[in-house]
Amino acid sequence: MTDPKNDVTRDWLGEPGEVRPPDPHAIARGHGKPTLPKRFYKKAGFDEAEGGFRLTLDGRPARTPARNLLLLPIRALAERVAAEWQAQAEVIDPARMPLTRLANSAIDGVADRREEVAEDLGAYAGTDLVAYRAGDPPRLVVAQAEAWDPIVAWARDNLGVRLVLSEGVMHVTQPEETIAALRAQIGKVDGPFRLAALHTMTTLTGSLLIALAVLHGRLTAEQAWAAAHVDEIFQASVWGQDADAEARLQARKAEFEAAAATATLS
Repeated sequence: MTDPKNDVTRDWLGEPGEVRPPDPHAIARGHGKPTLPKRFYKKAGFDEAEGGFRLTLDGRPARTPARNLLLLPIRALAERVAAEWQAQAEVIDPARMPLTRLANSAIDGVADRREEVAEDLGAYAGTDLVAYRAGDPPRLVVAQAEAWDPIVAWARDNLGVRLVLSEGVMHVTQPEETIAALRAQIGKVDGPFRLAALHTMTTLTGSLLIALAVLHGRLTAEQAWAAAHVDEIFQASVWGQDADAEARLQARKAEFEAAAATATLS
């Protein structure tokens, strides 16, 4: 059993299932934003433990929100997570810690719920982004084909997935064998970290095929993100960029890149 005195994350993460009421004064001071906890440690690191590498803060083990050890499966991932913690300044800002958040999700939310997560992913098998093509304008049609056709061909040749394409927003029903092949690919994903990464990449892009292409090394994170945002890139080229929308997109991109790194490193 962990010694509470050595559990350095208890104060700011709280107990499992604990819901703390909002502080109206803090919200008023922060214009509605939550108050971030102050950095309470000097050195973030990791050490080898049974099952992987555990994050340490000033030499003591760190824990997830559900009080599990923050245990990473390989050294390279532990190094990156520790670097996120070390990079925090006066406060701990979860928005700047995408790898840590994904690790927490894998440990607390995926490890014991694999079937549920796989089922949720399977729902994307019938609604994949790359199956729905624009009919016009011609430049967008070409851009989608250039980005998505190679992914569709790769899935056909390497995964046995034959995707039926549709023009416009009308739903297209994928063949049962296509759905079965995609679900089989989800079932082959080993470990909670890779499954959590696949889930994050899929939900951020709307494409299980793009996420699988990253998982299998067919696409880099940069290539995958560009492929998933062909429409947005086209609209920005026509109408110009919106600063707020771009900021939101960059935040989502950071999440995607963290998931891609986790998928390839785990």
